[in-house]
Amino acid sequence: MSIEKVKSQEPKKDYLMSDATKDVPQKIETEDPNYKAAGKLAGKNTIVTGGDSGIGKATSIAFAKEGANVAIVYFENDEDAKATKQRIEELGGQALAVKGDVGKEETASEIVQKVVSQWGKIDVLVNHAGEQHVQDKLADITAEQIDRTFRTNVFSMLYLIKAAYPQMRDYGSIINTASVTAYQGNPVLVDYSASNGAIVSLVRALSKQTEILEKHLRVNGVAPGPIETPMIPATFDEEKLKTWGKNGALGRPGKAYELAPAYVYLASSDSSYVTGQILHVNGGVIVGG
Repeated sequence: MSIEKVKSQEPKKDYLMSDATKDVPQKIETEDPNYKAAGKLAGKNTIVTGGDSGIGKATSIAFAKEGANVAIVYFENDEDAKATKQRIEELGGQALAVKGDVGKEETASEIVQKVVSQWGKIDVLVNHAGEQHVQDKLADITAEQIDRTFRTNVFSMLYLIKAAYPQMRDYGSIINTASVTAYQGNPVLVDYSASNGAIVSLVRALSKQTEILEKHLRVNGVAPGPIETPMIPATFDEEKLKTWGKNGALGRPGKAYELAPAYVYLASSDSSYVTGQILHVNGGVIVGG
């Protein structure tokens, strides 16, 4: 019996526009001027994939404000990565910017090697990198697209967790970004919704895994609702954007910085009795689980 080998498409293929911050039409707000830090991550070494823009950038900035060193992992937007790294350093943190395709297993080893050689053991791993591809027709969802969606959104998490956990300090934290689509589904983001369902299950399973428990690592996730990030105008056309983000109780999409405190909570000792859970920051969309 022959085994079919599916080729993966390139990351972000068929995006409507560049998802570099400078190219998107709206302002992406990644820093809350009223945020009050309390040293909750002082001296911690952290990794944030997709940390160059949007929610990842907001999380990286909040981590730096709380005293952490932050390694941001990004795919291609050098200007965004440079700006985020500079902001972390302005806030007094040490920063690394690691470029690569997280959908490749060898990238995970490179990330961990660079962080460990620079700072030593890892305290917090945030798997945030993700991509989505809008398709109105099922027939347009190719095998290559499915592979890429799961490769970026799910495979990358497993690759990096496998590479990082032996180098993590005991009582550290792993945080995986899921999405409200895991619970509601989205008819034009079928494979993306499915990949986020897999992330929820990954969080729950990994939180009970023997090697993770032996190191007292906590594993949790955040499921954002509609948040203003560069990925949104890069993947939704103008017609879909007219109603996007207005279905929650608050009637508006969220700002990227409004997610950051959830990641700080899960990264810090404030959540020492929390594992296997998903935090829902979605503007009032009621979901089960």
